[in-house]
Amino acid sequence: MKISTKGRYAIRLMIDLAEHNTGEFITLMDIAERQEISEKYLESIVSVLSKNNLLVSLRGKGGGYKLARDPEDYTVGSILRLTEGSLAPVSCLEGEVNSCERASYCRTLQMWEGLSKLVNDYFDGITIADLAKKDEYIDNYVI
Repeated sequence: MKISTKGRYAIRLMIDLAEHNTGEFITLMDIAERQEISEKYLESIVSVLSKNNLLVSLRGKGGGYKLARDPEDYTVGSILRLTEGSLAPVSCLEGEVNSCERASYCRTLQMWEGLSKLVNDYFDGITIADLAKKDEYIDNYVI
């Protein structure tokens, strides 16, 4: 599994919004400068996050973005699934139901299901609030 820049930048964007949360909207330009990410690229990411109600946006003077909920309410897993799609290690685990014709006798299916569970449980156990705590995160999670 390889997480793309879209997923990685989405997490950085959410951490930035959590760290600079004053209740005011934060411009994409400010986030782009702090995170050293193209503002244009961030536009495509905030579009996905806003459409899925993770962010509140306001256009015009005084506009920008802010978190729709508290940082504790966002898991890394939920953000990655929005930006990356499935975190499944193999295609047969991407849907709700495994439609692979080999599923009933596949020798490796349990292994892939186990890896999928580990990955999803790991990312679902980390919140944006955890990551925004900086040094405390490293002490609480194995990286």
